[in-house]
Amino acid sequence: KGFSSTFTGERRPKGDRIFEALGATDELSSAIGLAGEFSSEKGHTFVDQLHKVQCMLQDVGSNLATPLSSAREAHRKRTSFSEKPILELEQWIDSYSEQLPPLRAFILPSGGRSSAALHFSRAVCRRAERCVVPLVQAGEADPNVAKYLNRLSDYLFVLARYAAMKEGKEEKIYIKPEL
Repeated sequence: KGFSSTFTGERRPKGDRIFEALGATDELSSAIGLAGEFSSEKGHTFVDQLHKVQCMLQDVGSNLATPLSSAREAHRKRTSFSEKPILELEQWIDSYSEQLPPLRAFILPSGGRSSAALHFSRAVCRRAERCVVPLVQAGEADPNVAKYLNRLSDYLFVLARYAAMKEGKEEKIYIKPEL
């Protein structure tokens, strides 16, 4: 009938922004899974991190599926989202950034299959973040969820650059077309 249930048992239309955010984070996990498969074929050691991120996205989904306006304390405890995964992402970002040459121009999603798939994941992550921010602003989701997605997109960008570098693939630079 066009309705679905949240974790709290509340029935909402399938077009509700909670389900939009859940769909975007599910799509993000799928994109990261694809990037992880490409990266695994190249022997990248960060594949375990991508798997951990996918697990964290399940926790993001649990938080989103538990709108704070209808959640009881037991729901909130079970689906809370801490700051710890955000700090871990920041450590990973710093670690990979230190190994990369400075960015001197806008780069296009490129750099081989692993890198391009990570760039695609980053773009999906930005969309998921845009879906989640209104929920946080409305008091329906934990602000740490939006912060996690924000830092995750930065991680995926740095990781895409790192994958291209490790594979010896060239990152394509934006060149303004002559009109």
